[in-house]
Amino acid sequence: MKEWITGRNPVYEVIAARRRDLFRLQVARGAEEKGRLAQILRLAEERRVPIERVGRERLDSLGENHQGLALEVSGYPYSDLSEILARAEQRAEPLFVLVLDTLQNPQNLGTLLRTAEAVGVHGVLMPLRRAASVTPAVVHASAGASEHLLVAALNLSQGLEALKKAGAWAIGLEGSPQAQAVERVRLDGPLALVVGSEGEGMRDLVRRSCDLLVRLPMVGKIESLNAAVAGSVVLYLAHQARTAKLPSSA
Repeated sequence: MKEWITGRNPVYEVIAARRRDLFRLQVARGAEEKGRLAQILRLAEERRVPIERVGRERLDSLGENHQGLALEVSGYPYSDLSEILARAEQRAEPLFVLVLDTLQNPQNLGTLLRTAEAVGVHGVLMPLRRAASVTPAVVHASAGASEHLLVAALNLSQGLEALKKAGAWAIGLEGSPQAQAVERVRLDGPLALVVGSEGEGMRDLVRRSCDLLVRLPMVGKIESLNAAVAGSVVLYLAHQARTAKLPSSA
């Protein structure tokens, strides 16, 4: 299946990641070939991608915020769980996986993928059905970060059990009173962070698969943050905990 990726950062990352087949690059006539666009054109030439100059109306038909270019590519290259486990082993790091349970909004999914890539997760799990997939809109929302991530679509309950067998602690994020305050929980070990959908949160079976539930402190007037913001905050808390030097026991 072919699809179009638009926007300068997403297009650049798709080419740079070298994980997809590249069919053709369309560039708006008269676009200034400098900065990021010059980098994209150079990479495209190195990969021998056909380059076509087209009118902006053509690019407008392919997507909003195209920034004067679009790249025709093969579909998103999903991974499997074994590749995610292997990446953690190759890096000699405690397992760090983001698990997304039926997230629906492409913008939220893209934001979480962008944060996940920024903090160095080894991979992302998402359901096979009833959830947003990694579409061009998600790639755009992630600014192309999706192209550098290992994303596996599978049965989440089975995936969580496999992660737990590999030593990960499954921690679900939700705002219920039963959840522990996140500042009281250690996030520096092998971790599978579970983020539920925007409206319903985690499904019951996925929630029961978690070892622990955590919540973020809310001291203002609103009751909660949206899934992408809350998940991003905890991802960075985990990154901070994993990279901090432990105090000497001497």
